[in-house]
Amino acid sequence: MKKYLKITYVIGLIAIILLIGYSFERVGLAQSTLPIQMATQTHASEIALTQLASPGIDPQPSLSTSRPTPILTATALPVEETTVVSHLPAEMWESWPILPQSVSDSLREVYRRGLANGNSATAFSVLGDCQSEPDVFMGVYDRDPAAVQSLPANLQETVAKFQGSFDRYSPTVKGGTTEGALLWTMWNENLEGKCTAIETPLDCELRVQRPSIAFVHVGTHWETRNEHYLTIIIEKLLENGTVPIIVTKADNLELDERVNNNLARLAEKYDLPMWNFWASVQDLPRHGFAKDTEMLLSKQAKEIHRLGALQTLDFVWRALQEKNHETH
Repeated sequence: MKKYLKITYVIGLIAIILLIGYSFERVGLAQSTLPIQMATQTHASEIALTQLASPGIDPQPSLSTSRPTPILTATALPVEETTVVSHLPAEMWESWPILPQSVSDSLREVYRRGLANGNSATAFSVLGDCQSEPDVFMGVYDRDPAAVQSLPANLQETVAKFQGSFDRYSPTVKGGTTEGALLWTMWNENLEGKCTAIETPLDCELRVQRPSIAFVHVGTHWETRNEHYLTIIIEKLLENGTVPIIVTKADNLELDERVNNNLARLAEKYDLPMWNFWASVQDLPRHGFAKDTEMLLSKQAKEIHRLGALQTLDFVWRALQEKNHETH
């Protein structure tokens, strides 16, 4: 009986050793066959969208419209060594470049038609909420000559060209503005008395300002008809001969990014330039939001917001001057 137990014990040990060896072999095989992921998409920080140039740095002005030259500063965001991937589908908007890379021939035709019909080549508009009000957005470029002097030469030229459009009252900029509100006459405060009683904020802005370019920079809208309203706004701008610039937003208050998804889808559908502001703040602390908020921008994010808008305006208006050919 004892001899039988010893034989059983030995056989059990051998079985355990064989099982352990087999398990290690399977683990090694699994590790050796893991897929290798190749980084082929543009990350949010692949373009250095930065703050104002610091003293001692003399950026070279770039008049080319092939692609905006990053402005290097002492507080620049880190730049990842990645490959730029263009023409990604709208559902991959998070990987789209921060700044627009091209302007279509059809938009050049829209721009020229608008100028022929009375639009101003030196006026732009902003359709936006509290984050687009001049005091926290681009008003500084009309108010502070020292801030303008610190910019590269090409951006100084852009400020001079559009002087008066940066720091002005507009019925299309107001805290709480949504896509639907821009099309609602009751949302028009008409603080300067230039609008008629039946004009929507958008209609009044197009008539009074006569913009050749407009930033579509509205915020979160809970209404399910959001994309429908955006479509009306875009088509009204195009009909007016005004070139829309689509702007993604930093927050995700709707929790499913449907607003940015809608914006990217419409930018793709109408072949519009898109400033991917969302991407420019992803590497900041709290993704660019001030403490204890998921909507208001931090000081650093506001500076990136301001400069990114100017860089986008600089690229788009220069690209619109070119003859009909795709800008790459």
